Amino acid sequence: MNTASPDSLQDKVAIVTGGGRGLGRAMVLGLVEAGVKVLITAARESAEIESVAAQARAQTGRDCVLPLLADVTRPEDCQRVVDSAIRELGGLHILINNAGRGMKYVSETFLSEPTRFWEVDPVVWRMVIDTNVNGPFLMARAAVPHLLAQGWGRIVNISMNRETMRRAGFSPYGPSKAALESETIIWSQDLAGSGVTVNALLPGGATNTGMIPDSMPEQARRDLLAPEIVVPPLRWLLSSDADTVTGKRIDAVRWKSESPKAMLEAAG
Repeated sequence: MNTASPDSLQDKVAIVTGGGRGLGRAMVLGLVEAGVKVLITAARESAEIESVAAQARAQTGRDCVLPLLADVTRPEDCQRVVDSAIRELGGLHILINNAGRGMKYVSETFLSEPTRFWEVDPVVWRMVIDTNVNGPFLMARAAVPHLLAQGWGRIVNISMNRETMRRAGFSPYGPSKAALESETIIWSQDLAGSGVTVNALLPGGATNTGMIPDSMPEQARRDLLAPEIVVPPLRWLLSSDADTVTGKRIDAVRWKSESPKAMLEAAG
């Protein structure tokens, strides 16, 4: 399997939204191993992102993670995140839109007792859509002018299986990720030829993250994917080997057993 060498990402600067737990935490720690400096965000709780920054420091011996409280649904926060990365870390090359709200905000029992769409609280519906659809737009809107000016950049939107997008009782989480994949394809076309690529990355199955309810049985929890599964394909997407790869969706489960070329052909 072809993955990016650490040297190819040395001294790049990334933003990872929702970087305090689950997929975000795994990606941050995987990136700092490759020499990337990372700004990580959380909307409300600073303890988790500060813990990730401390772990990255212990792991690398460097102050390579900058934690910042910011709400991706607020345009002014998104601009502040981009400005802080450029000012404090020396630039910006990579945006990973990972912050998201899941079905547990609709119901803690969503896996066993699906909530029909007309039963969803409109306040919760708007919160999930605002975070999962509008948040990536606002972050990309703030980051893209800088990426265009330097002629190189990566935007990676964290998605999920298409089966989950169509699963009964999965409103509004499923529709929000379907919209994110549409954003990915359209943005990649808007940025064609600019040196800035936009791709979607998904674990490829149920993953042990904060979106899994506490009520899940322990046996079922043991069958969940580890968040670290997304790190190898992420590093490849950020490498120079993927300079011409844009508008694709990469499934991390399949990545484990197939070559990048086969993955891209399957992604369409």
